[in-house]
Amino acid sequence: MSPRLLLCAALLRLLLARPPPTGELENDFGPESGSESGEVRSEAIRRLLEVFGMEDPPLARGRKQPPPQYMLDLYHTVADVDGVTRDPHLLEGNTVRSFFDKLHSEQVEFVFNLSMVAQNEKVLTAELHIFRLRPQASVSFSRHHFCQVSVYQLLDASKVNASQGRKLLSSRLIPIHSSGWEVFTITQAVRSWMFDEGSNLGLMVTVKTLSGGQMDRKAVRFASGRHHHYSKQPMLVLFTDDGRRAAPLESNGGDKPAAPSLPMLPMPGAGRRSARSADYDEDGERMPCQRQPLYVDFEEIGWSGWIVSPRGYNAYHCKGSCPFPLGQNMRPTNHATVQSIINALKLTKGIEMPCCVPDKLFSINLLYFDDDENVVLKQYDDMVAGSCGCH
Repeated sequence: MSPRLLLCAALLRLLLARPPPTGELENDFGPESGSESGEVRSEAIRRLLEVFGMEDPPLARGRKQPPPQYMLDLYHTVADVDGVTRDPHLLEGNTVRSFFDKLHSEQVEFVFNLSMVAQNEKVLTAELHIFRLRPQASVSFSRHHFCQVSVYQLLDASKVNASQGRKLLSSRLIPIHSSGWEVFTITQAVRSWMFDEGSNLGLMVTVKTLSGGQMDRKAVRFASGRHHHYSKQPMLVLFTDDGRRAAPLESNGGDKPAAPSLPMLPMPGAGRRSARSADYDEDGERMPCQRQPLYVDFEEIGWSGWIVSPRGYNAYHCKGSCPFPLGQNMRPTNHATVQSIINALKLTKGIEMPCCVPDKLFSINLLYFDDDENVVLKQYDDMVAGSCGCH
């Protein structure tokens, strides 16, 4: 079983469990148990943030604008209603970030603040999304049917030998009598900005006739953040990968030191329950290994202020016994089968029955606001127990 999922499941049980009455706390934990319980919750929150690749949760503030429709559509494409990944190959990398233009210029120039992109993120693809407005009626019968739209990276002409202080990134023909989103790939520019933040002087878009002449500005217009609806604002979309991939089940060593353990805190009534009592149902019957619900409600954890979707998800957990003989419905490994035989025959002292654990894990997707009000779509591996087996 993935160490990350083991840790996550333990943290979720701590966070989502309702605290027992004060009297029960005193009987089981003693007079200092309240402060100890608070310490455990704080540590659990910290560890859960680590699972989600964060040091602190983004600030929960009143949002002035909804998430971009593109990011909402992308989320619903890669994730189901619970946030579980539909197909791990749909998304390039594991992170998609959206940024709005900060310049709001009257000209077709844009500047995007990329300070929220971590240095360890590898930029796979960068796209400029700009919205074509309908031509004004006075030029609807223009003799031109196509125009050349080009995107340039603005450069510091005093530092580089660049013609007119700009560098061509992308160019193509588009029909004049149309409207809607136009997408241009500008990966090269964004990678240079990540390498040298000071080189981010912005982008410029030009529109020319097929012969290279200047187009009538009323014929081809792009929406800007200053005069047009929020839903049509220019946007930069980055597809990145932060390198946080699920570790193989056997890789729990190497040069990386083991994480410090959670503070030890006895659970209420722990001394009155046997270690195997969880393997029995309410009627006292032995319950076979199976998958059980474990719903994670982000509002209960206190994260609903910055997470857009999902509002929660079912992580599931594995519960039940793995008695001898293990049938194929228990999905046992060969090792578990041998261990079960050794346990049943009592050939070696101290050998327990195999454990009921996840044998298939799925990733989930979070759509959320970062501290700079950018909307981020991020995929997290090994967050849902897909099925259980005896291992």
